[in-house]
Amino acid sequence: MKPLKEFTIPFVGLKLGKHQFDFDIDKTFFEHFEYDEFNSANVKVDLDLEKKSTLLELHFKISGHVNVNCDLTNEPYNEAITNTFNLVVNFGETYNDENIDILIVPHGTYEINIQQYIYELVVLAVPIKRVHPGVEDGTLDSDILDKLQDLSPKIKENKEKEEDIDPRWNTLKKLLTDK
Repeated sequence: MKPLKEFTIPFVGLKLGKHQFDFDIDKTFFEHFEYDEFNSANVKVDLDLEKKSTLLELHFKISGHVNVNCDLTNEPYNEAITNTFNLVVNFGETYNDENIDILIVPHGTYEINIQQYIYELVVLAVPIKRVHPGVEDGTLDSDILDKLQDLSPKIKENKEKEEDIDPRWNTLKKLLTDK
C-alpha cells in the first residue's frame, strides 16, 4: 500500500517544542485501505507532536461520526466516535514497531507517516455490535424489526403453562413435596 502524502509529517525541519496538525478524514481515506464497512465518514483528527532532542511524542485525538449499517435492521445511521492514542517515536539502529506505544525508526529518518495509526484509531473506535439508536429506544419503524418481532418466540405466563400440563404429572409433583 502506497503511503498518502498528506499524512506524512517531515519532522526534521521542525523546532523543538509542540506542533499542532489537523486532518479531516472521509470515506476516500478508507477506500485507500480497501475498508468498506463505512457508508460515509466525517472524522477530525487532532495531532499534537512534541519534538524533543532525542525523541518525538505524538498525541492523537479523533472525534466525529461514521455512517454504518445497524447489525439488527441493516438501517444506516451515524455512529459518534471518539478515541485517543499516544505514540513515542524513538531513534535506533533498525525500524521496529513491535511495541504498540513505541515506534523505533532508523537514525537519519526525516519524516513519519501516520496514516496507519489514524486508520486503526477510527476502526477501533466503532463498537463491535452496531445497534441503531432507534432500536434501543423503540422509535425506529423498520420492516425488518417488525418481522423479527413477529418471528420471536412468545413467552407464556406461568398460569397458562400450568393449565397446559397433563394432569397425570401433578401426582408426580406431590412426591417431590411429600418429603
